[in-house]
Amino acid sequence: MNDTIKIVLVDDEVLFRKGISFLLGREENIEIIHEASNGLELISFLKESSQLPDIIITDLKMPLLNGVEATKIIHKEFPQIKIIALTSYDSKSFVANMIDIGAVSYIVKNATPQELLRTIHEVANKGFYYNDTVMKIIQDTVLTSKNNKSKLDSGFLTSRELEVLQLICNQKTTIEIGEKLFISPRTVEGHRNNLLLKTESRNIAGLVVFAIQNEIASITI
Repeated sequence: MNDTIKIVLVDDEVLFRKGISFLLGREENIEIIHEASNGLELISFLKESSQLPDIIITDLKMPLLNGVEATKIIHKEFPQIKIIALTSYDSKSFVANMIDIGAVSYIVKNATPQELLRTIHEVANKGFYYNDTVMKIIQDTVLTSKNNKSKLDSGFLTSRELEVLQLICNQKTTIEIGEKLFISPRTVEGHRNNLLLKTESRNIAGLVVFAIQNEIASITI
């Protein structure tokens, strides 16, 4: 992985966006490669740019094309880009919906600069990051809706895949999982890819939701 984390900021509140840009621009391993004020500007940049970001940090409520709809498009057309929702909305429905459509993290605007920086680095290292509040919302939402879905037989996953899935749910990095299970990072990646294929999850965040929904990994809050 490249040491420099390339980021695009998307928010129609210019003063807030510039403040975040200034904050992140002071970090040695973070580079802001573009700023946009709405989803249309963002999509246009992604389609025309020769340099794609590692992470997009986007607001939800914006004119022309909001962050929710933009996330849907990006997740489909640029699945390698990780999306962090940074918004004033902290209701369970907003959080659950953004995670469901592909956001790999969710942070509210009253968070501290340290929380934002930690989220960015965790996402860059692991592919997703949920703080305790978001993880609790995911659990509550999934468990509430579980009656509408039949529980799958986890027998189609190997014991090793289940071990890897549990450690992913504990938000361990690829290297940490490898050290814990005495396997190489490359082998961990192989198990993770198999898990994505077998569970038909769209990303690592989806694996966590799958694990909760089917009660095949314990989540500690």
